[in-house]
Amino acid sequence: MSVQSIPEGYPRVTPYLCIDGAAAAIEFYVSVLGARERMRMAAPGGKIGHAELELGNSVIMLADEYPDMGFRSPKSVGGTPVTLHVYVEDVDAVFAEALAQGATELRSIKDEFYGDRTGQFEDPFGHRWNIATHIEDVPPDEMERRSEEAARTMESTQGGD
Repeated sequence: MSVQSIPEGYPRVTPYLCIDGAAAAIEFYVSVLGARERMRMAAPGGKIGHAELELGNSVIMLADEYPDMGFRSPKSVGGTPVTLHVYVEDVDAVFAEALAQGATELRSIKDEFYGDRTGQFEDPFGHRWNIATHIEDVPPDEMERRSEEAARTMESTQGGD
């Protein structure tokens, strides 16, 4: 019998989130992002030792934090350098629901030059999410023009020469 090196139903790259309050985070991700819980393994003390969520064709793994094992959540280490990017059907509705359920707005929703309507929030557990709805297919030559224009605009607003 041959075993696949990448198990069926798992993408090659899967984020694994350390969360202070994994059970509440699962509820948040199901309610706000439309995730579906695939599995959950209980750990001592009412913690979650491992759980898996499906979000479209992606998988997110998560567990409660275990600081004694060096597994710490963003809240324990003072923030996160990682942002998860998720495409959704209606970015405005998802963003509003996230804020209603305790997320913090980091960047308001706006139409971007590359054809996405996007915004960013930090969930109540310290993880950052960039959510977007693709609204326009931008041809390569137009993408280049818009990119240059966006760079000039950013430079002028930041006091560049």
